[in-house]
Amino acid sequence: MSQNFLQQAYQDLAALVAIETVSAQGRNLEAGADFVTQLLEQEGFVVKQYKGKVAPVLVAEAGVGERTLLIYNHYDVQPESPLEEWNTPPFVVTEKTDADGIVRLHARGVSDDKGEFIVRLAALRALKAQHGGQLPLKIKWLLEGEEEIGSPSIESFVHDHATELQADGCWWEFGAIDPSGKPVLVGGLKGIICLELRCKVAESDLHSSYGAVVDNPLWKLAQAVSSLRDTNGKILIDGFYDSVRAPSAADLEAVAKIPDESTEFSKAYGIKGFLENASGARFYERLCLEPVLNVNGFHGGYGDAGSKTVLPKEGFVKLDFRLVPDQDPAQVLEQLKAHLIKIGLPDIEVVELETSGMAARSDLNHPFMQTAIATARDVYGVEPVVHPSAGGSGPMHPFIEYVGVPVICAGISNHKSFIHAPNENIVKAHFEKGFEFALEFFSRIAKM
Repeated sequence: MSQNFLQQAYQDLAALVAIETVSAQGRNLEAGADFVTQLLEQEGFVVKQYKGKVAPVLVAEAGVGERTLLIYNHYDVQPESPLEEWNTPPFVVTEKTDADGIVRLHARGVSDDKGEFIVRLAALRALKAQHGGQLPLKIKWLLEGEEEIGSPSIESFVHDHATELQADGCWWEFGAIDPSGKPVLVGGLKGIICLELRCKVAESDLHSSYGAVVDNPLWKLAQAVSSLRDTNGKILIDGFYDSVRAPSAADLEAVAKIPDESTEFSKAYGIKGFLENASGARFYERLCLEPVLNVNGFHGGYGDAGSKTVLPKEGFVKLDFRLVPDQDPAQVLEQLKAHLIKIGLPDIEVVELETSGMAARSDLNHPFMQTAIATARDVYGVEPVVHPSAGGSGPMHPFIEYVGVPVICAGISNHKSFIHAPNENIVKAHFEKGFEFALEFFSRIAKM
């Protein structure tokens, strides 16, 4: 019988992927929201659409029972460019067997995040069939169309609808299967703030001979950037670590158990070495539990072939901070400004970009989290890999802060999913195993 549900799931996935819901370009977001609404209503959900800053926010409810599960997904995707690097049409689900004999489904959004949504919906169909057409637990499903542009509507929406979203736990939008076949579950996300440092010294570029008397904006920006962290990545801004919440014993125990894939990671990307020469538990402590500052780009002056003896009038640097629980992006912004003044660079302008967000991390010992871990262990037949937090960011904090629910990430991505890149894909067998996991997880939550 499960094959019938999976066959329907593949059809739904193809139809949803075909709607090019690219939030960065405002493409087809209303159409995507309407199609998701249609899929949910066909399964008995009552769906409300709320106006977001860019795309509709959907809240769907169905089912009865003592337990309530909140699910978060998003229906928007990243732009498909560069088109020339795709081996298949980006908005057509295409089945291909790779060089290792693994059957993959390729398309934009098939992993992030339409495949995750569809496999959960398919499992709920199967669960209804097992219970005479009625879900044995309450499901509250929040789907947004702005995740790929920083979720600008979600913080305020979750704050304003916290009572409506009350649940026993929240199942987040992503998760993975590692190369050895172990499910990877994640209990949190880092916070983020994206910034530009801008420096302007003149209204026009100057002949480089004037460097004898006019300061250079790129020198000033280089001085600013080099002052922000040491050679091991420790951030040197006064007060930056003051609000950092110490990892729990459960967090440290979890990272100590993560299989060390740092060497394979290094080989896959041609990495020359790791900060602090980190490996093993220390590698994952840094990745999961510590804040980090990145330089995303350094811009200004002449960059074409040959030389041009010019003193540029201006330059800018793009930065992001990945934050951990209890660090406030607004406070980090003020600390950075104070730091630049302290080191004698008050003329460097600091500009916040896009949407910032605070970190979130759930208690791994919570019964809801342990139910997810036990389900993964039993369904996959191996001990799951549990990360207290991902190294990346997302809008999880409002769910923990305002709704008060623990949040778990468990899903169907893989280490070669090429999320956000050309040739995004999922492994077909992972999709089908993800259906089995979802069905069992829903059943256990109903009885929790």
